[in-house]
Amino acid sequence: MGVATTTVRAVNGLTARWAGASEGGTVFSAAGVWPLLAHLADGAEGAARAELAEALGLSAGQAAGAARELLAAMGAMRGLDTALGLWAKRTLELREEWEAGLPADAHGVLTGDSVADHRALDAWTVKRTGGLIDRMPVTLTEDTQMVLASALAMRTQWLSPFHEVELETAYEPWATEPRLGLRRSSAVLDRVGVAETPGGYVTELKVLGNNALDVHLLLGEEDMKPGRVLGAGVDILAGRCALIPGPRLPYGNVGPGLRVEKVRCTRPEPPSLEVTTAAYNMNASHDLLKLHRLFGLTTARDTSRGHFPGISDFPLAIGSAEQNTMAKFGALGFEAAAVTAFGAVAGGMPDLRYVTTRISAAFDRPFGFLALHRHTRLVLTAGWVTDPLPFPEYDWADER
Repeated sequence: MGVATTTVRAVNGLTARWAGASEGGTVFSAAGVWPLLAHLADGAEGAARAELAEALGLSAGQAAGAARELLAAMGAMRGLDTALGLWAKRTLELREEWEAGLPADAHGVLTGDSVADHRALDAWTVKRTGGLIDRMPVTLTEDTQMVLASALAMRTQWLSPFHEVELETAYEPWATEPRLGLRRSSAVLDRVGVAETPGGYVTELKVLGNNALDVHLLLGEEDMKPGRVLGAGVDILAGRCALIPGPRLPYGNVGPGLRVEKVRCTRPEPPSLEVTTAAYNMNASHDLLKLHRLFGLTTARDTSRGHFPGISDFPLAIGSAEQNTMAKFGALGFEAAAVTAFGAVAGGMPDLRYVTTRISAAFDRPFGFLALHRHTRLVLTAGWVTDPLPFPEYDWADER
């Protein structure tokens, strides 16, 4: 099942805006938030409805249908598991039309026992993410009437694996202790390219997975902010920024971390792309209400009155909105997960006679990534790497 280009554009647009509001090392999933905002918009009225529609980049009337289409399309993607869940108190009467727009197996019950309820929500989280995330990011209080949540988990294995090395870098914060680097060589030069963006030049490397789930690494000029680099990645996906691919690059230092050179060799060799990057394993938590304008929740968080008559006659407001995320990039593959919840309250002398072209790409200082579905170009998770994994110390005891 496909997903409309307008929906992909809307979700990726939220990814770019969220990146612009982020600071430091982080990982996040707009694809995890967007369907929830869409279902809330479907049941909202007045200013809350207008603000949610603006955040969605789609009219509120189209939102629920687009969310259902998006979830169905993501559910059909190999290597990607998604789910949507709704839990409500027995005393909260939901409008049948709104509830019918949710997946048939989505509805659970809040008993009012916060410990037992959280245990059930956490169990759902573990099951739906395959254990990548173990806790639902929601605080339950006696005022919590309803919880609307989504889960997303993606796993892919690289078509061409890396091998682990110690990362060589001049970037001082990473050079103070040995870091785990990843290196591989390829004859496919068009996996890398350079784009000229309004904020500066950006180098993009496509790391392809075996199930059409890929990760694009993005390295900007040294003074570029993370939001600019990740936003450029979204623009490249959408075709708004022209990318000059590896085979068309001139010789020299042609982009951030990217060099094209002629090298002498002992026998005829095809051109090659030599890639070095850093391994990472990241976790992040986000309070979406701190970015309430970004997510269209400014009015909806006003608990003095209700904003969702299309959900229930009972007055509801958004008391909490949080996301827990993780991403792991290693030699063999990538995995990431996000759970989002809204709480409604109330390297001799060889004979070098031949010449070949070598492209070297080094992601050896902070860089961004977009994890996406290759065919739809839907971004599933995004992040900024500031703290790669340490290089493991060798344990000589293993040899005894």
